[in-house]
Amino acid sequence: MIQSMTGFGKHVVQLASKKITVELKSLNSKNLDLNARMPSAYREKELELRKIIAKSLLRGKVDFGLYVEFTGNETSAQVNEEAVRQYMKQFSSIADGDDLRLLEMALRMPDALKTEREDIDEEEYASIQLALKKALDEIHDFRSAEGKVLEKDFFERAENLEHLLAAVIKMDPERQGTIRERLEKAVGDIKAEVDANRFEQELIYYLEKYDITEEKVRLANHLDYFLKTLKSDDSNGKKLGFITQEVGREINTIGSKANFAPMQQLVVQMKDELEKIKEQMLNVL
Repeated sequence: MIQSMTGFGKHVVQLASKKITVELKSLNSKNLDLNARMPSAYREKELELRKIIAKSLLRGKVDFGLYVEFTGNETSAQVNEEAVRQYMKQFSSIADGDDLRLLEMALRMPDALKTEREDIDEEEYASIQLALKKALDEIHDFRSAEGKVLEKDFFERAENLEHLLAAVIKMDPERQGTIRERLEKAVGDIKAEVDANRFEQELIYYLEKYDITEEKVRLANHLDYFLKTLKSDDSNGKKLGFITQEVGREINTIGSKANFAPMQQLVVQMKDELEKIKEQMLNVL
């Protein structure tokens, strides 16, 4: 079953004095492109969290956000009294003002507050890991749901290609007959005596040049392989992409050899269906 690379997951953990929120967003990308956003106090755990995400999501442009909101009375920030007093003294020497006004101005200045770094305890980190696991479960569910929509569309497009190929196969004898008549008429218009045996050899040569038997067989096999791969348990967007390239190669060769307007119209329809598959394939994990 295929999965989309588009997804979203979020989980919130409430601790005694903090609310921790983990968010994951993913879009399509050839490889894993992971961007992490978190408070500086939690950067020491970034590499470990990145490994957990990379092992689970594999591919996609992923935005990982870790947000911490203090909900209790505890705070790691304290007023830097010495710096505030110095600012107030400097302001009072420049302009008159009451102490409250000078204090408001001083508190807006750099170094007015000092923050003490707090280490992450094991219980808090375990809560972060739990939140990340829940968010990963949610994003996988999202990706699977999106994958079902893509899978349904791929089956329909592949079946349309099979129907168009069947029409090409049915039309091929008529095409070959038309090409033969066209060549015979061209030789007849020359109004010169032509060696019948030599003409027959040349005719066979040109008919073989326009023969699409191998392309029809290979295209049928590629489409069958594409559908089997879609039904497999693994989501392998790269493999499906390679098969799609082979399908396109055979369609292009049939188009270049067709030399018959009705068949070329079928080829255009096949290219249209294939292009729609390729557009959606970019989003498959």
